[in-house]
Amino acid sequence: MDTPLSTIAVVGLGTMGTGIAEVLARAGHEVIGIDINDAAARQAVTALETATARAVRRGRITEDERSDALARFRTFGDLRAAAEAELVIEVVPESYEIKQQVFRDLDAIVSPTAILATGTNALSVTRLAAESLRPERVLGLHFFNPAPAMKLVEVVSSVLTAPPSVEAVTALARSLGKEPVAVGDRPGFVADGLLFGYLNQAAAMYEANYASREDIDAAMKLGCGLPMGPLALLDLIGIDTARMVLEAMYSASHDRLHAPAPILGQLGGAGLTGRKSGRGFYTYAEPGSRTVVPDALTPRDGSSAVAGRTVRSVGVAGSGTMASGIAEVFAKAGYDVLLVARSQEKADAAKGRIATSLERSVTKGRLTAGARDEALARITATDSPDAFADVDLAVEAVAEDLAVKQQLFGTLDKVCKPGAVLATTTSSLPVVAIARATSRPQDVVGMHFFNPAPAMKLVEVVRTVLTADDVHATVREVCVKVRKHPVDCGDRAGFIVNALLFPYLNNAIKMVEEHYASLDDIDAAMKLGGGYPMGPFELLDVVGLDVSLAIEKVLHSEFRDPGLAPAPLLEHLVAAGCLGRKTGRGFREHVRR
Repeated sequence: MDTPLSTIAVVGLGTMGTGIAEVLARAGHEVIGIDINDAAARQAVTALETATARAVRRGRITEDERSDALARFRTFGDLRAAAEAELVIEVVPESYEIKQQVFRDLDAIVSPTAILATGTNALSVTRLAAESLRPERVLGLHFFNPAPAMKLVEVVSSVLTAPPSVEAVTALARSLGKEPVAVGDRPGFVADGLLFGYLNQAAAMYEANYASREDIDAAMKLGCGLPMGPLALLDLIGIDTARMVLEAMYSASHDRLHAPAPILGQLGGAGLTGRKSGRGFYTYAEPGSRTVVPDALTPRDGSSAVAGRTVRSVGVAGSGTMASGIAEVFAKAGYDVLLVARSQEKADAAKGRIATSLERSVTKGRLTAGARDEALARITATDSPDAFADVDLAVEAVAEDLAVKQQLFGTLDKVCKPGAVLATTTSSLPVVAIARATSRPQDVVGMHFFNPAPAMKLVEVVRTVLTADDVHATVREVCVKVRKHPVDCGDRAGFIVNALLFPYLNNAIKMVEEHYASLDDIDAAMKLGGGYPMGPFELLDVVGLDVSLAIEKVLHSEFRDPGLAPAPLLEHLVAAGCLGRKTGRGFREHVRR
């Protein structure tokens, strides 16, 4: 069945509908824009005129191409204008009643061969199709906002959709320069299905007063390379919209991770829906503005009411990648560094790794040869724990094993001078359990660097209920001096980043287990639709499946939420020794180097 899709109707000319119309018109399609609101139709025309004029100025299209695109876009106020369309894309408000009425009306208007597509991102395509006289020609075509810029299009099939309809719109998406991914019918599909669970958990984390809105957002941007923090993204999406999507997801999954955080309902009920209202998690210069302005919750300055302790020398325990990276960070910042390993051979190897890293920085022009030599000269590599006797700050970066860390801290307690700050880089273990291996738990704090430490700007500063105020202040001051961004969080599993990242990764694995979407499509959806630097399966293979499983188990054990239980597929792969890039095979095959 050949469906040319040369004439396409777009029903609903809001931001998304207008963006889709622009993409289609510029690609050479005749576009029929339909909206019962005359003002919306006029605004859509104005938006297309503005966008195409900008494209001409930037040399992306010619003036003739602009004129042709504008001529191909016609607007109407009645659905009957869709009679000649081979494809109709509806992007009316997210309401079953409204969308079902549109589909019923279209049944009486369009050709029997026309395809009807819904732009929903939260409602059931199957339920909408069931209302149509030709359910085999109904599917989902989910563009992402802004449609002209975003490459991802989710093509959603219900159990009723005929394959030729799917093939036709998939080919259309590719012809528009988009990346179509095939998904089944469930709330949120792939990208939003993974994204909104993460956003919901971030809102709940903020609501629990675990971390500030600024620290949550900074942690996810700096720790995961995301373009926006989750709370700022909720404000952009619209808090009311996010809550509606989550409600739809929860009604289908009954997963507590999808149950909307109460704060979303409270903010929405108060009319604080984000940027569009001028206030949500943040306050904006005016409704619709992207400019955040200070409010009562904005931190006034970076200074602490408590002065930190003086730190001139730093000891780093460990010989792995993280330990050598942390030692390099401190040495480049001007600190005298003692690098202590279990053997002199391991200590020398770690210093050699630092020398290689510094040389690489010189080659890339990031560091002068003189600065390289000075940094390396500040590092003393040894196998003697007694070397910690005179350091002002001792940083532990050994194996992620509670017994091992407790034993080391017991040694530090005996060796380090009074007043020295003792920091653990644990990413998943309780800091207080490590602190209590010493006689001075008030001096112990979490200082979670991210790998590779020289490149990653984030440090999670984890204070326990026993950590002294001046110890907390000391670590924050040191982070600033070594040019890292400190974020404060309490002593609970996952801290900020891992507590939000790993449930998202786990949910991606569950999608594959359920044969809902392929690895490649899920990775593509999150990179193209969510702006993630890596897809979830790419990231899992880099992190290591064994490491990921261990963190998932810690989160599940602490929070006791069934939705956090590690996906069986992850456990099976780890049991089979498929741990990711380091073993040559994880979710994908890798070339060992």
